[in-house]
Amino acid sequence: MNSMTRPIFIALLIAFSSTSVFAGIRIPLGKREVLKKVYDLPNTDEFKLKDGNFLDLATLHTEFNIAYILPLYVIEEPKLVGFDEKTDSFYDIPQEEMDGILASQKLKKEKLNTLPFYTRYGGKIVALLIIGLMIWGAIPSKEKEGAESTNA
Repeated sequence: MNSMTRPIFIALLIAFSSTSVFAGIRIPLGKREVLKKVYDLPNTDEFKLKDGNFLDLATLHTEFNIAYILPLYVIEEPKLVGFDEKTDSFYDIPQEEMDGILASQKLKKEKLNTLPFYTRYGGKIVALLIIGLMIWGAIPSKEKEGAESTNA
């Protein structure tokens, strides 16, 4: 029995390590809307929606990214919106109402309506590092002339 498991294991290893297995995998690239919850409003009747869920505050912005983890640049700056976490949907709230909500909760719009450092700059830094490493790896290394004469 033991003699049979080794060839099967090797065959499975070869099958799953082939590039044809990974050929169907696509890395998402392009524009994407990002909705991020920034403040949990109290669950009171004032913030209750028609379906019984409660409203929270979130930022909505559009970015160009690679594989959902490497944001290269922000296409549309963030704006504050109402957010229903259970249905993962957002609501555009008129500015007067948004100002009223912020005032009632003693919040500052500038503090809530910001992007994290990684979203704003981190993706660019990582992309530049990757490109730099690719260029550095493509440049052939020059051996010292003294090292060649000692080997001969």
